[in-house]
Amino acid sequence: MASDSLSITDNRTGKTYEVPIKYGTFPLYGASIRGADLKNIKVSEEDFGLMSFDPSFLNSASCQSAITFIDGERGILRYRGYPIEQLAEQSNYLEVAYLLLHGALPNKAQYDAWVHDITYHTIVHENMKEVFHGFHYDAHPMPMLISTLAALSTFYPASRNVMDEGVRMLQIYRLLGKVITLAAMAYRHTQGLPYVMPDNDLSYVGNFMNMLWRKAECRYNPNPVLERALDVLFILHADHEQNCSTNAMRVVASSQSDPYCSAAAAAAALYGPLHGGANEAVLTMLRQIGSKDKVPQFIKDVKDRKALLMGFGHRVYKNYDPRAKVIKRLADEVFDVTGKNPLIELAVELERIALQDDFFVSRKLFPNVDFYSGIIYEAMGMPSEYFTVVFAVPRMAGWLAQWQEMILDTEQKIARPRQVYTGVAIRDYEPIEKRSAK
Repeated sequence: MASDSLSITDNRTGKTYEVPIKYGTFPLYGASIRGADLKNIKVSEEDFGLMSFDPSFLNSASCQSAITFIDGERGILRYRGYPIEQLAEQSNYLEVAYLLLHGALPNKAQYDAWVHDITYHTIVHENMKEVFHGFHYDAHPMPMLISTLAALSTFYPASRNVMDEGVRMLQIYRLLGKVITLAAMAYRHTQGLPYVMPDNDLSYVGNFMNMLWRKAECRYNPNPVLERALDVLFILHADHEQNCSTNAMRVVASSQSDPYCSAAAAAAALYGPLHGGANEAVLTMLRQIGSKDKVPQFIKDVKDRKALLMGFGHRVYKNYDPRAKVIKRLADEVFDVTGKNPLIELAVELERIALQDDFFVSRKLFPNVDFYSGIIYEAMGMPSEYFTVVFAVPRMAGWLAQWQEMILDTEQKIARPRQVYTGVAIRDYEPIEKRSAK
């Protein structure tokens, strides 16, 4: 009978090593060996031992996690075992946030207490307004969110006691509650509008819309279609396994930094155009194309490496992103209220032509979640530079779930990857007057 191990023969020494294989929930693509076991493979006692060299973590697992499952080959995304399609159809964002953080869906009493505790913490300290006043009038809203998330740390110094369960839970309530307020304040600052206080009689998403768009009316009543659409978008963006920003959250938090600074680090990672900023890049691309009749030429330019196709392909998905399918259906409901965004016809035509071209199909380049989400956000009235902020708001639930899981994982230590040194071995210091120009 085959052994659950890997036999490795080191041709330098002729020695053979047995390395145990560990399995996850899905053995066919959840098998792994411990990188530390490779240290036993060495040519002498002075040798540090073998390392795996894996730039950008293309095939390295940094943790064990029970939160999110992705099968990129089959286009599957599940939160705690629940298919994303079912959650988007039947659940709401705060229920999904509870699921991510607690591992199970809440009963009615648990859900009501959860919503109450998060809603109670939506108000931010009055001094936070002074932080926003320090930003230039045309500052990008995402660095504002990053900075103010970190600033929350100064208001709650006890949050550094991350090993205390009660302290952790309080910060989870605070971050989930306050992130919508800070995100809305960042938007209002860019628009030159006064900040709006939370209305705790509204839903989580409705309250966010209220703080974004309330003007002179006594009470803001969110459009139910747009409120539900934004709630679904929040569900789709809530978590996505060990992506760049989640990895940043885990790495910073591994030093036992407080969750506010860790969340700011995660948001900073999300800000990049290769991550959360991709939906903004999609709209820029569509505007540069200009019209449907120019799509074939654009496709040709992409194949000739003269242009970049944004919103297609994914590091994980080698099939149609399941979130993109949900968003594409959602777009029609939004446009019934807002009117059709002219860019949607251009996007649909681009998708149609690309998916008929073997160049893209053979490379498994399918639309991802960013391809249509930006078009919906713009139809709702959000400027493109604000899209990443709207991405960060729901992702807070995933970041916090991953943070809590990491804190409770006894195998996790402070993150400290190895390196393969390629510099000069050793040299002697020379006084400056003796150094020649190089």
